[in-house]
Amino acid sequence: MEVASNFNWNCKHTWKRSAQNTAWCVLGCSIGDFGTILFFQITKIPFPVLSIMILAIINGLITSIILETIVLLRQRFPLSKAIKTALGMSFISMISMEIAMNLTDYLLTGGAILTWWVVPIMLTVGFLTPWPYNYWRLKKFNEACH
Repeated sequence: MEVASNFNWNCKHTWKRSAQNTAWCVLGCSIGDFGTILFFQITKIPFPVLSIMILAIINGLITSIILETIVLLRQRFPLSKAIKTALGMSFISMISMEIAMNLTDYLLTGGAILTWWVVPIMLTVGFLTPWPYNYWRLKKFNEACH
């Protein structure tokens, strides 16, 4: 318990850096997530809502890993190291973000429906859910994906 009592949640620099990392993750995850939902919304392919949402989560994780790999390649990481680093990102953070976004969509629209008003709410919830975890991970272990 001593370690927990000494942990500092008041570091503005770490909050800012973890917010930037979380924003990149939201961007990567939302591309695949929203793209999947929009595809089924536009094509009207009959598919169960839960299946669409599970597919959206999987695609969100994939696009997040792809975006992270591209970011690391632009930072001059070798391809193999960029892919390994992207795959080693915190899946706890990404999965919590994806579940929070899709649960928000489900609770507000009935699921797998993108509207002009639900997207900002989904993005906000998707950002806020993993942000404290990302702060903790960065502060405690100095581990970040960017």
